Amino acid sequence: MDPSQLRLFVDAQFMSPYAMSVFVALHEKGLPHDLIGIDLAVQENRQIDYQRRSLTERVPTLEHGDFSLSESSAITEYLEEVFPPPAYTALYPQPSDQRARARQVQAWLRSDLLPLRDERPTTVIFRQLSDTPLSDSARLTVEQLFEVATTLLKDHHLSLFGQWCIADTDLALMLNRLVANGDEVPAPLVEYVQHQWQRSSVRAWIEQSAALA
Repeated sequence: MDPSQLRLFVDAQFMSPYAMSVFVALHEKGLPHDLIGIDLAVQENRQIDYQRRSLTERVPTLEHGDFSLSESSAITEYLEEVFPPPAYTALYPQPSDQRARARQVQAWLRSDLLPLRDERPTTVIFRQLSDTPLSDSARLTVEQLFEVATTLLKDHHLSLFGQWCIADTDLALMLNRLVANGDEVPAPLVEYVQHQWQRSSVRAWIEQSAALA
């Protein structure tokens, strides 16, 4: 399919972890695309034009010709199917069990860990640190995050499966809510975050965000 008709709608402040995930995916695959910011503060996502594009009225939303799709993990899976390896960089591991595990990690990061997401929003990464101590419930969530991340990275400490996949970006971002803010994080997980944060696709998103700071 023609990759020249891709348009990605993201939050205008470039702080959405989900928009970042799709942005990184497009860059990793080398897919040119138009980038359009949606100002969530004034509810541009509720306007009729955007409602027609985005079934769930959220960012990110990807347009590919006449087709549009929201929800970040659905978009990255779509990109992997429409622009598959080896012609394009793989977003997911090729062995079916690893691919399923990567999707599990993505689903878990999006559906769980709410106390951490509330108390360490992505503003601590892209804008302003928080000096508020974590609550007891957030600390329990952090312990679970560390346990899961440590288990997943025990064989390949700088990536989930020995080479990068899109779930690495998502996991590193969740951990970076703590690392960037100066919260206590085990040294191997800090090393993992710092390694993942140096990818050119991630740096491209950071540059977009920094330009608005």
